Amino acid sequence: MIMEATLQNSTDFILLGLITHPEFPGLIFAVVFSIFLVSVTANVVMILLIHVDSRLNTPMYFLLSQLSIMDTVYICITVPKMLQDLLSKEKIISFFGCTLQIFLYLTLIGGEFFLLGLMAYDRYVAVCKPLRYPLLMNRRICLFMVVGSWVGGSLDGFMLTPFTMSFPYCGFREINHFFCEIPAVLKLSCVDTSLYETLMYACCVLMLLIPISVISVSYTRILLTVHHMNSAEGRRKALATCSSHIMVVSIFYGAAFYTNVLPHSYHTPEKDKIVSAFYTILTPMLNPLIYSLRNKDVATALRKVLSRCPSSQKTRVVDLSRKY
Repeated sequence: MIMEATLQNSTDFILLGLITHPEFPGLIFAVVFSIFLVSVTANVVMILLIHVDSRLNTPMYFLLSQLSIMDTVYICITVPKMLQDLLSKEKIISFFGCTLQIFLYLTLIGGEFFLLGLMAYDRYVAVCKPLRYPLLMNRRICLFMVVGSWVGGSLDGFMLTPFTMSFPYCGFREINHFFCEIPAVLKLSCVDTSLYETLMYACCVLMLLIPISVISVSYTRILLTVHHMNSAEGRRKALATCSSHIMVVSIFYGAAFYTNVLPHSYHTPEKDKIVSAFYTILTPMLNPLIYSLRNKDVATALRKVLSRCPSSQKTRVVDLSRKY
């Protein structure tokens, strides 16, 4: 009773988790931690490879490195807290912590929306206008694209976060989720939030429509260009350069479409948590794996780096044997 009264008078929230009462929290912890470790490692390796290997110093890989940075930060703002809660009885998150989660989550989701759209434009220029590619995708334009993606995403965070956290929240403040996602938080509000939810829905749809339009137009032009190619080898190479991006877009926007576009009648807390787990935990792991497994340049760069490690050790051993 004392605990309940304390929670009612506190500004903190309680995260009920992905599964409210898990029978095997240790097993869930091991699975989620493994995915988290693979995701962070894969994205960090991708960033380092792009930075180290000169053959990967191209606009496409520069944009890909930014996607890996976003994915790394993205999974780090939700999963560590989720892992902590799996091993703790008190699954409390402070008001500031919840606010920070919402802001960073919105910023990174919005940033990835725009970045994936701009990556589609990059593929359009590479396939349809190869001779003008160095001019249309020079370093200044690439930097502008990246800054625009981060700024565009942060605008979403700056707009929605203050309004969301300004509502009065009452009761036991138990969020039926594993992180502070806006729809789950708004369910705790003491006042009617339907108007705000409608405006937020319109904002999210607009955020989706802009990059989806760029992606649709870009790939329509790419398919038309590929269709008119005389060389079968040329068509294969052109499609190969786009296949990884298409897979990432399909996975990411599929989950985003469910979350932001489908009406509330299709949503349940259980479905929302599963979809959120998919694009907050699995997607950051799948993105670098898709690009590395389906991309010869990345695979070659990784083999090159790995081959240097034993050779450098052998060289040191030979030098030491000669010395002594």
